[in-house]
Amino acid sequence: MIDEKEPNIPKRRHIRECVMQALYAIEISKDPPQHVVDTILSQLKEDSADFDFAQSLFIKAITHQVEIDKRLKSKTEHWEFHRIALIDKIILRMCLCELLFFPDIPPKVTINEAIEIAKDYSTENSGTFVNGIMDAILTDLKKEGVMKKTGRGLIDSQAKKSHS
Repeated sequence: MIDEKEPNIPKRRHIRECVMQALYAIEISKDPPQHVVDTILSQLKEDSADFDFAQSLFIKAITHQVEIDKRLKSKTEHWEFHRIALIDKIILRMCLCELLFFPDIPPKVTINEAIEIAKDYSTENSGTFVNGIMDAILTDLKKEGVMKKTGRGLIDSQAKKSHS
């Protein structure tokens, strides 16, 4: 488990790390999602907003895994998808899930958090790997007009300049 008293870990990162653990647990154990929520994400129940975010990210990542994996596979052609480190896959899934289904979180925040989690929990090169894949996917999502990001800090400076 993650040390909740670690002062250098931002609150949302701690929540994402818990979701990563829950997604890992479901991959390994094949337990029902609700059991994983009750056992792993329950530590977040003290703050209902934290718990709601964690549960929503967890459930959406599972529910949309086929769609998410299809997008990830399109950007990992040089790797056999089943051979990518499981933690890297889980981090990529979480990141893409946030980009697609959480309109209030800036893409740069989502990707930076994924990179930092990959550096902490996976291989030496995982941060770079996650960054490369997610930057390519973000570019595609912008071109396709799929992302529905609105609000302050959610529109990158390129988009702002073109609307001026």
